[in-house]
Amino acid sequence: MRKCSLNNITAVLFKNSVAAEQDNNESNKPDPHVGQEEENTERGNWSSKREYMLSMIGYAVGLGNVWRFPYLAYKHGGGAFLIPYTIMLAVAGLPLFFMESSFGQFCSQGPINVWKAVPILQGVGITMMLVSTFVAIYYNVIIAYSIYYLFASFQYPLPWSVKDCSSTANNITAASLNETSENQTCQNEFAAGQSPSEKYWDEVALQRTSSMNETGPVVWHLALCLLLAWILVGAALFKGIKSSGKVVYFTATFPYVVLFILLIRGATLEGAKDGIEFYIGSKSNLTKLADAEVWKDAATQIFFSLSVAWGGLMALSSYNKFYNNSYQDSIIVCVTNCGTSVFAGFAIFSILGHMAHVYQRPVSEVADAGFALAFIAYPDALSKLPISPLWSILFFVMLITLGLDSQFAGIEVIATCFQDAYPKVLKSRRGIVTTAVCIVLFLLGLPCVTGAGIYWVNLIDTFCAGWILLVAGLLEVLGLSILYGGNRFIKDIEMMIGTKSALFWLWWRACWFFITPVVLSIILVWSLYTFTSPTYGSVAYPDWGISLGWCISAFCLIWIPIVAVWKVYKASGGPWQRIKAACSPTEDWGPYLECHRGERYGARGATDANIFVISNNFTTRL
Repeated sequence: MRKCSLNNITAVLFKNSVAAEQDNNESNKPDPHVGQEEENTERGNWSSKREYMLSMIGYAVGLGNVWRFPYLAYKHGGGAFLIPYTIMLAVAGLPLFFMESSFGQFCSQGPINVWKAVPILQGVGITMMLVSTFVAIYYNVIIAYSIYYLFASFQYPLPWSVKDCSSTANNITAASLNETSENQTCQNEFAAGQSPSEKYWDEVALQRTSSMNETGPVVWHLALCLLLAWILVGAALFKGIKSSGKVVYFTATFPYVVLFILLIRGATLEGAKDGIEFYIGSKSNLTKLADAEVWKDAATQIFFSLSVAWGGLMALSSYNKFYNNSYQDSIIVCVTNCGTSVFAGFAIFSILGHMAHVYQRPVSEVADAGFALAFIAYPDALSKLPISPLWSILFFVMLITLGLDSQFAGIEVIATCFQDAYPKVLKSRRGIVTTAVCIVLFLLGLPCVTGAGIYWVNLIDTFCAGWILLVAGLLEVLGLSILYGGNRFIKDIEMMIGTKSALFWLWWRACWFFITPVVLSIILVWSLYTFTSPTYGSVAYPDWGISLGWCISAFCLIWIPIVAVWKVYKASGGPWQRIKAACSPTEDWGPYLECHRGERYGARGATDANIFVISNNFTTRL
């Protein structure tokens, strides 16, 4: 039985004495990371509202805001792309974000246990946890790349800079080049299809093999950087939200400082105006709005940028106090996330515009997304600036901080799921759980730092961080709005944020019952219809690699039907009664603490059986 305070005398009066004698002494140990003055003394709460908001912003604002959104904007009509982007935020991003954060906060449980509301869909929570696990493996590898480039930036000139382009690529000494022929040499290399920074990325940083069939040895400098990345994550999460909540004061705010500095510096460079105009300026193309792919990309970017359906929103919000205003938080985080994407585009394209000016090429030929932007195009652009190591250091520290606070939430999903599943055993062992998870995921990530590592990273990203999340998000919104009941869920939210008018809920009802499921369904069908086998540049994947990718996808999704069948099988009655029972909330579903359950949910701790045992023992002792 969960009370609002351990000092509450009713916790003693209604405690099942027989059950207490059977409990292992270890299970009764309090969590050393949870303060006794907190509202939820079993799971703990955020130390302050600021820490929660910074953690949510850090989770939502990730690498995609910097290396994908600007590329999509210039690709799909510049400023015109903001129209479908904003619309998709309203009809898909915000409704799902508000739903997930309210869902986790209401019951104070992680992405698996929240599905006590609709037990037949508990496999969706398992899918979210597995996806977060696979993504955490390769996401930290990307952070390791950034750490390596950060260390490499403490050199002058930068090892991928123009001055070293010929010596790095063709073993010609820099002394053999004079200042007038240097730029022409590098321009010729760029025109030939590979810049010096690209050669550095492939041959020095990655030591990339020719294909996935050729694994190659472990690249030890990347393996050590990966180890450092996991040490940083483990140290930040060792005490759960109590430690990570302090770290995000830096990791969630520092990227904005760097983006602002890069924007100011970039705006003063020659050619910056061309880059910004190409990104979102006078060259905006409204005719692009007639292209269905533009709307699909806008919806996809919103969905993945806000980290919906990963489980992290539920995990982080589960540590909120019950009466926290989840609606207000959702608006703030979503608007901040989208504003960051737009703001980052100006910083990125102002400097890419300068690089295009240096190479005397169109901006479209130097702009790119993903790894090509973060580790090839942008480092190349930074190397053209005065005091280039300084700008390179700032940029890669920004990438590291962007990646870390997103990674924190991913690991928090895994740890929260374990602790919710085995609270008596693991509640006082948070540090051990976090350390074990980090060690296992580090070992699983070692194939990603071999010569073929980049192929593994790209494969997992393609088959795990794509349409699987669309399936999970679609089942989530359908399960809560139809099986659980949208009106019932709204009443649950009103228990936390207060009663709202029917007009207030009109938009959210329209989204949860119709608009959002339709949008997600269209994106899912489109994604599957247009799916093509992944490649890395011009390198195709072998058949066994593609088959392995589909096996990973199947492993993540198979738990949804397995758990559904199991829940129906375990229920009693006829076929219809079993299905109905599996779709109905469990007896212990509702707010975690008794004082928040109210008349709608009643007390769950003092069951009739416990009361009988207590009264019987009391009578016997008399």
